[in-house]
Amino acid sequence: MKSVMHRNLFHFVLCIALAWASPGLAQRAPLRLIRDAEIERTLKIYSRTILRQAGLSSAVQIHVVNDSRINAFVAGGRHMFINTGLLMEADGAGEVMAVIAHETGHIAGGHLIRLRSAIREAQIKSIIAALLGAAAGVAARDTRVAAGAISLGSSLVRGTFFRYTRTQEQAADQFALTAMRRAGISPVGLTKLLNRLINQEALLVSQQDPYIRTHPLTRARLDHVEDNIKKFGPGPPTPAHLERLHKRLRAKLVGFLLSPSQVHQRYESNPRSVEARYATAVAYHRQHELDDALKQINSLINQFPKDGFFHELKGQILFESSQIRQSVKAFDKAVKLLPNEPLVRVGLAQAQLQTGDRRLIDVALGHLIVATRTEKNSPLAWRLMSVAYGRKGQLGKSAWTLAEYFLLVGPRGDLVRSIKRADKLLRRGTPAWRRVQDIKLVVKASRRRRR
Repeated sequence: MKSVMHRNLFHFVLCIALAWASPGLAQRAPLRLIRDAEIERTLKIYSRTILRQAGLSSAVQIHVVNDSRINAFVAGGRHMFINTGLLMEADGAGEVMAVIAHETGHIAGGHLIRLRSAIREAQIKSIIAALLGAAAGVAARDTRVAAGAISLGSSLVRGTFFRYTRTQEQAADQFALTAMRRAGISPVGLTKLLNRLINQEALLVSQQDPYIRTHPLTRARLDHVEDNIKKFGPGPPTPAHLERLHKRLRAKLVGFLLSPSQVHQRYESNPRSVEARYATAVAYHRQHELDDALKQINSLINQFPKDGFFHELKGQILFESSQIRQSVKAFDKAVKLLPNEPLVRVGLAQAQLQTGDRRLIDVALGHLIVATRTEKNSPLAWRLMSVAYGRKGQLGKSAWTLAEYFLLVGPRGDLVRSIKRADKLLRRGTPAWRRVQDIKLVVKASRRRRR
């Protein structure tokens, strides 16, 4: 991934720059989040039963970080971050679920309160606000969203938020073992992860994956997990449908994040498998070979006509290849099959508005309204809503939704101007006008905090 503006990314991508200063040197490292409906749904499926064991249900949000290094961490209370490197390197779904269970153990055990002193709680809240705001639904094509620079302490120089003690690590391991067994998931994935990482302890710090530095590894930890498995058994094998989900997830990441030549090489031994065709469809698209990309994705659609995510990818390929009207048909089919996926609806609405067909404005607006009910922090959705209302001549609502957009991504001057315009044009007492008053209060509170 060269930049947030690369056209051949997932349908939703964001790059947030987390900036910090060290003595005499200003540095910046990007924390780039990927938004993808299929990947997020898969991770929710993986985490559902584990979170239930912790009494957290759906309270934990999982974010995918575009980083090739193996790492996962939690921040801001109930936000879990998993690197793409870990997802692509994991042998199967069980290993990813083990990571989720371990990180959930840190949340359940209250380990987050041991935040390094250089990072204040207010700053962590700012990070989470930026991640949830700007990340939630930004398309790779959205030129207004580049980065939100958040000043942190030098504790983030190596990209780490927390350094857990060995005691905390063992406690998180124990939680993972117990939670996975109760959820009917084999804990063997945890030993696979530990075995892979424990060999890195002897490496120089610069060569280690960040997981080593944030999660101290010891032979005692691995022994504890292995003893537990010997005592209670390895548990049931990971269900086949979860392994299929992992292959799909990994194929999508491989297709978008590795070079096209690496993608083709990776799947050359079994080129007709579902995951191979999925990944290579993306690879051909990135090489601007539209016919080959469509051949691959159409073969999957013919085999699995009711798989909405295959239709979604076809819509993205067509949209980014300037085949707008054809992309509308593909996205429309995806929405019919995936009515509860707001990111897919936003993709359809974007394509519909891009056609320039005024007959589709109200249809697109309807999809955006539905999408923002659950994706309230989606800058792209709000920006598209502003465009739709503007084309309908409803300038007050256009200004309001543009204010929602700038509330999430800035700059502040544009936000203030949008608020003033909406306040002037909207009829007092209407739901939109009342929402603008709420935004005013948010801006005032932000000003007070900065003083």
